[in-house]
Amino acid sequence: MPALLCHRASPLPPLSACSLSLAWQEDGALQLCYRLMGDISALRLPPLSPAPGFADGLWQHSCCELFVAEGERGYREFNFAPSGNWAAYAFSDYRVRRGWVPDAQPLIRVSHSPSAFELQVDLPAALLPPARPLQLGATAVIETTTAELSYWALQHAGERPDFHRRESFVLSLP
Repeated sequence: MPALLCHRASPLPPLSACSLSLAWQEDGALQLCYRLMGDISALRLPPLSPAPGFADGLWQHSCCELFVAEGERGYREFNFAPSGNWAAYAFSDYRVRRGWVPDAQPLIRVSHSPSAFELQVDLPAALLPPARPLQLGATAVIETTTAELSYWALQHAGERPDFHRRESFVLSLP
């Protein structure tokens, strides 16, 4: 289970660990499980929405993310919020968004206790690029109850948090 690391420029978070597990499903979907360990009561986590769906700006608050390389310079970005809301974007180059309308949606489930939070995602095969192996960058933005944000990733490439940098897509998934 790969560990996500807090960026050194982030405020000291109330978490002791942030990790990710991944597994392929028989139908080609990718199952992700983000786990946060620590003082969960110190985090600002929105409640599960009764009708979750696509929502912009999720990265401005607590949200788990996945970046997937597509071709030489392109990539897709997925945002998964504790509310069950999600977003998906496609880029042709570094931060150059291209038109893409997802034809499926992820399924998000959450569970938590005072010391652990888990966000599970079933990401349909239709949302993933067809080329294999997949090069992934797994990340999370964690907001505290005092509105401080910390930035977590498998690898940080730069002085400031920037999840869009391809050198941070360090996980290869066959």
